Amino acid sequence: MMRRIHIRDVFAKKINRLGFLISILAAVLFLLAIFTTLSSFSVEGSSMEPTIHDGQSIIRIKAAYWFGDPQRGDVITGNHPDEGYGLIKRVIALPGEWVQVTRDHVYINGEPLEEPYSQGRNNPIYTRTEVPENSYFVMGDNRNHSTDSRSWGMISREDITGKAWLVYWPLGDWQLIPGYSYNLD
Repeated sequence: MMRRIHIRDVFAKKINRLGFLISILAAVLFLLAIFTTLSSFSVEGSSMEPTIHDGQSIIRIKAAYWFGDPQRGDVITGNHPDEGYGLIKRVIALPGEWVQVTRDHVYINGEPLEEPYSQGRNNPIYTRTEVPENSYFVMGDNRNHSTDSRSWGMISREDITGKAWLVYWPLGDWQLIPGYSYNLD
C-alpha cells in the first residue's frame, strides 16, 4: 500500500527545520552579543571600599564607552598605565579640568567636590594639575588604602576597559554598583 504524501506535510517539516535553525542562530547571536558587551572582573584589594570589597566579582559593561565618554562619578575598570594589570576606580576629574587633592577635599576647577561614597582622609595629597586630553583622574573610594592617579598619574581613555555595573559574587553581596552624578555648573 502506498502512502499518500500531502504537500502540507512537506511544508510543515521544512518550516519546523527552518524554525529550529532560526532559533539556534538567534541563540548564538544573543550569546555573542552578551560576551562582546559584558565581562567578569574580580576585585582584589580594599581600594574601593565601602562601595566594592576585596574578593567580590563584578560584571562590567565593555560597551559602556563605545559611543560616549566616562563621566565623573562612574566606577570604571581599566588597565594600570604602568603595570598593565586590571584596576577598578572612580572617575574624579575629566579631560581639561584642573584637579587638586588636599587632606580633606578634592577640588575640581577650584570647587570642592561632594563625595558621599569616599572613606578616609586623602592620603597622599595631589598638587593642582590639569587633566590632559584623552585622560582621566581616578581614585579609589577608600582613600588611605588606594593606589590611584595620585600615585601613578592619569589613566588614558584607551586603558579604560568598561564600566562596573553589578556585584554578582558572593551571592549575598549582589547589588548594582552605584555611580554618582555631579552638578558642578
